[in-house]
Amino acid sequence: MEFSDFGRKLSSHSGILQLMDDISRPLPPGVEPLALGGGNPARVSAVEKAYRREIESLLSDGDRFEDVIAHYDSPQGRVGFLKTVADYFHATYGWDITEENVAVTNGSQSAMFYLFNMFGGTASGRLRKILIPLMPEYIGYRDQGIEEDIFVSVPSKCTYFDDRTFKYSLDTDAVSKYLDEHDDVGAIALSRPTNPSGNVVTDDEIHILSELAEKHSIPLIVDNAYGLPFPDIIFAENAEPVWNENIIISMSLSKIGLPSIRTGIVIASKEIASALSGMNAIAALASGSMGPVLADNLIRTGELVRLAREEVRPFYKKKAEHMEECIRRSLDGTDYYYHRIEGSIFVWLYLPSLEIPTLEFYSVLMKEGVITVPGEYFFFGNGSGRYPHEHYDKCLRLNYSGSDHVTEKGLEIIGRKYREYSHYVFA
Repeated sequence: MEFSDFGRKLSSHSGILQLMDDISRPLPPGVEPLALGGGNPARVSAVEKAYRREIESLLSDGDRFEDVIAHYDSPQGRVGFLKTVADYFHATYGWDITEENVAVTNGSQSAMFYLFNMFGGTASGRLRKILIPLMPEYIGYRDQGIEEDIFVSVPSKCTYFDDRTFKYSLDTDAVSKYLDEHDDVGAIALSRPTNPSGNVVTDDEIHILSELAEKHSIPLIVDNAYGLPFPDIIFAENAEPVWNENIIISMSLSKIGLPSIRTGIVIASKEIASALSGMNAIAALASGSMGPVLADNLIRTGELVRLAREEVRPFYKKKAEHMEECIRRSLDGTDYYYHRIEGSIFVWLYLPSLEIPTLEFYSVLMKEGVITVPGEYFFFGNGSGRYPHEHYDKCLRLNYSGSDHVTEKGLEIIGRKYREYSHYVFA
């Protein structure tokens, strides 16, 4: 038996496979699991109660439940839900869209897979590239190209602050120069807030990227899985969602309480939404119905956005502040920085004096029960080998959505092990 190139590529070891596998991998007997690595969101009671109410309403409404589970939706998504989404964004943000601008996929991960391979790969005899303008970027992107080497990237600029935080920013000149010198870029893509760093690309940076994309007649793809208006896990100013005919926005219901009911929402030009519908028909027949059914009324009435603003955002803000306290306490006296937590459910910890790569440090921590994600996986798009950024093998991504106990004990072990594997002269 021999796999095709496509089969080998998508079934081989990848960072995202390791990440998802680590969520459920058993540890040695007697070792307490301290899960700081995965991307699973927390359970927020008020959101769960709202979904439970919607399910109870569905079950009590004649044979509506049976009707939902017995029929496929259209490949573009549940028609009524498409209209609900379009009406909300038109009324709230003034976007000139209808249901024809909206497509539903089985999660935002599959949406990005469709989009990357729609604009990246061989076209008219040459390989088109997806440009990632601020690296590091989401681990789940790097292996999504059907063809090899469809990603290129530009390292982020970095500003350090006296409070041991730092912030990534767009290297506008480098991105502009790359686009001017390479006519093989098929799209620009980024997450906002950024996974892994929690960085929020500013409104000004989004407008710059949009202008560059328009100048070069390519789309700007924005992965908004953590952003406004839902789930609104965003703590920075200047982070309003932006859309025009040249921008593609990918959203998700995962971080607003439905990670197991895979529901991605894409807002794009009618041409692109229609193309996604065609791809979805071939790859999946249709998207799942339950997510749109549960969220439809909540979006239409504004309750989902209210829950995001009043329940989800404050919940994660409190978790983020606790994570910061634990970092400062556990790493006090060492050489460390962390990215300012502006959004998402992660903190990006930089350990400049680490004597071993974080891929090795990850294994050291695993033996202690601490599950993290090593930073190397988040740097790609520059060929093989070491990525040209000082953070490449010195960062860990930590999820702060778990219990306070897990955060406290996990950081305590990270601090202890960092001291053991550091060449820093401690204060």
